[in-house]
Amino acid sequence: MKRVHNFSAGPCTLPLEVLEETQSEFLNFANNGMSIIEDSHRGPSYEKIHQDALASFRRLADVPDDFAVLFLQGGATLQFAQTAMNLLATDETAGYVNTGVWGQKALEDALRVANVYEAWTGQESGFTRTPETNEINIKQDTKWIHITSNETIGGVRFEQSPDLNVPLVADMSSDFLSRSIDWDKFDLVYGGAQKNLGPAGLVIVIVRRESLGKHGRNLPTYLDYQFHDKNDSLGNTPPMFPIYVMGKVLEWMEKNGGLEEFERRAGIRSSLIYEVIDNSDGWYSSPVATDSRSLMNIIFHLPDETLENRFLKEATALDLINLKGHRSVGGVRTSLYNSMPVESVEILANFMKDFLKSNG
Repeated sequence: MKRVHNFSAGPCTLPLEVLEETQSEFLNFANNGMSIIEDSHRGPSYEKIHQDALASFRRLADVPDDFAVLFLQGGATLQFAQTAMNLLATDETAGYVNTGVWGQKALEDALRVANVYEAWTGQESGFTRTPETNEINIKQDTKWIHITSNETIGGVRFEQSPDLNVPLVADMSSDFLSRSIDWDKFDLVYGGAQKNLGPAGLVIVIVRRESLGKHGRNLPTYLDYQFHDKNDSLGNTPPMFPIYVMGKVLEWMEKNGGLEEFERRAGIRSSLIYEVIDNSDGWYSSPVATDSRSLMNIIFHLPDETLENRFLKEATALDLINLKGHRSVGGVRTSLYNSMPVESVEILANFMKDFLKSNG
């Protein structure tokens, strides 16, 4: 069976053993004579999947009891507006830290539904760094500050979540459960599952329960977090298959050492690529400030576009795929999510060295 080295920015590569187990159960889940995608979300088989996944997520992320864990649809993109609708009354305000494409999109959607403002922007630096804490402008009566912990397109990340005098709300889609979370700093964290945790179609929201139900808005039922918390994310048909697969990924992560181990692996994987870049005398160049470098999405350029196209073509021939940078920034992007084997990254790093020798 052929398996490529998939460096896609999302959906992500998944553990082979999870895929094989999913395949083996697909036609006859739990000896029910039907697939999990045919089963009722009200039935006992799915109920166990759902509750086990919730429990695994809580254990792995060490989520305190006063936070609700919600399994929703609409991706992180819907959360750009839904967070503001649920955590702000019409006369309240929050600030947004704009570190790149996704920080900008979060701000734009929140502005459609709430009174929010830009607390910092990285535009002047070309979105190549995250701010120092003292650079974040917190206006009077600000309820919270929104950050994007890791920018998938620009390859910048907060090395540490900022310590502010107001709570944080964070989009953690592209470094979700790749490191521990200091819950004391947050009122809400959200992220799409398709980069680190499972297939597309599922977003996880972790929200402090005391923040719920204070918005005073007449929200549609599905957009109100309280509805989902009261119904254990089963108030309507949930994205059953993504939750089922994510549950297996979470189990795999727990079995393989938990967040501490996966944070260690992230450091190993990213170091393999950054070392090649840093030892190339500028032939491979990363635009990102060293202290803001992502461990999940590494962005780099070659001396010219012709070389970049040749690099991508030769990499693809070696089954190193999905390395083309986002159209807005160009270059090369290598995404190194939780399930990416270190061996695949070693193969990519060796190819980068060989390509430099042949073309530099």
